[in-house]
Amino acid sequence: MDLISTTLVEAMGIPENYAEHGGSVDHMIEVVHWFMLALFVGWSSFFLFTCWRFARRRQAKASYHGVRNHVTTHLEVGVAIFEGVLLLGFAFPLWAERTDRFEDIQAQDPVRARVIGYQFAWSYHYPGQDGKFGRIDRHLIEKPGDACIDPEDPNGWDDFVSPILKIPVGEPCILQVTSTDVIHGYAIVPMRIQQDAIPGTDIPMWFRPLKELETSVVCAQLCGEQHGDMVGIMQVVSKGAFTSWAEEQSGAAYDRNSKAAAARGEVEGEKAEAEEVKSEEVKSEEAEAEEVNPEEVESEEVEAEEVEAEEVEAEEVESEEADGEEVDGA
Repeated sequence: MDLISTTLVEAMGIPENYAEHGGSVDHMIEVVHWFMLALFVGWSSFFLFTCWRFARRRQAKASYHGVRNHVTTHLEVGVAIFEGVLLLGFAFPLWAERTDRFEDIQAQDPVRARVIGYQFAWSYHYPGQDGKFGRIDRHLIEKPGDACIDPEDPNGWDDFVSPILKIPVGEPCILQVTSTDVIHGYAIVPMRIQQDAIPGTDIPMWFRPLKELETSVVCAQLCGEQHGDMVGIMQVVSKGAFTSWAEEQSGAAYDRNSKAAAARGEVEGEKAEAEEVKSEEVKSEEAEAEEVNPEEVESEEVEAEEVEAEEVEAEEVESEEADGEEVDGA
């Protein structure tokens, strides 16, 4: 049976399994396909039998009563029961095992990465040496596939982004799948795993690779005219190779991001200092405007008195002229 099943799986073009849970998935695939094969052979045989049995040359007069027994009914009920067994006995337990084990996987210090899909490629956001992802702010997106890491969060300074997925062999791995544009489907066939990538959400999927390999990851959802070209690369390497690669990438990212943060701090400091100087100048000008010079006040008072005296003198002259005109008239 194992030899026949292996031959059937290979005949269907399914790649070799490389994941810890893949055996259960392959078993489910084999059972379903053997069942479908049995149904195909059975119903095809029944169809050919009816064509032969009720051919016109064998039975010129048609039978208007049809089948008088319940064999077909029993067959249909049997098929429905078997399908129920497949659903309740295989599919549900397999799904329950996957969902129930997530907490156990989290407790095993898994390798983590965010998978970011965009038209038409994949990028991978790793948390760096501290094991913590930086704050994600999706409003900071600048280009398709942007990891949207908040540059102000120190936890994200050692985070790095890679165009390929690289994970260590034999270690549990949790991938947070998301997208920056449309719905994609992240599928790793040799790992027997697939998850939709939905914009604005990070959906986890997890597995444990059993052997080293380099394979392709594909998009399993129609996402645009270049959907067929949306192929990425996944590498399963030794733990030592992964550790050295991750440390190198994380260290370079930390140096780059910490320098950028320091430069931003200097610029912000200069801006703050300039604003402070400007504010002090404004306050000084206002204070100078509010201050009163005694000499200027005295001078203004003298000028005011002179103006007032001139006005009084002018009024007197006008009054005298008016009186003179009245005397002449009389």
